[in-house]
Amino acid sequence: MRAAFPLTVPILAGFVFLGITCGIYAGSLGLPWWVPVLMSIVIFAGSAEFVVASQLAGAFDPLTTFAVVLIINARHLFYGLSMLERFRGLGRKRPYLIFGMCDETFSINYATEPPEGIDRGWFMTWVTALNQFYWVAGCTLGGLFGTLVATTVDG
Repeated sequence: MRAAFPLTVPILAGFVFLGITCGIYAGSLGLPWWVPVLMSIVIFAGSAEFVVASQLAGAFDPLTTFAVVLIINARHLFYGLSMLERFRGLGRKRPYLIFGMCDETFSINYATEPPEGIDRGWFMTWVTALNQFYWVAGCTLGGLFGTLVATTVDG
């Protein structure tokens, strides 16, 4: 974790800020505070979460939502091809690394070799987990703040 953290600090700033906006946006749509938190844990695809939030606030069409999210995140298929060799032999870490691969995580995990003596699988797992944590934290703050603002403005 100590080797991964410094490389993720710039992402911390961006993800917390964008996560807050995602949470506030969800709150402005009338969704409860925990919805952006749950999406950040289960979906973990920023732009897709904005789309899903807007879909949840209206007449929800799962097929259309799935198609839009697939199109938005199709680039991840190409990221995955680039990471096939790096993910080989990582055992139980591999499913999470595949799930948690966003643009920023891909950039670090593809371009960076861990320092000598640091296990590559754990290094990539910590990069992925830290980045997701930053996003979840931002969405949590935004969800709470968005609900508070919506309640204050409406009530």
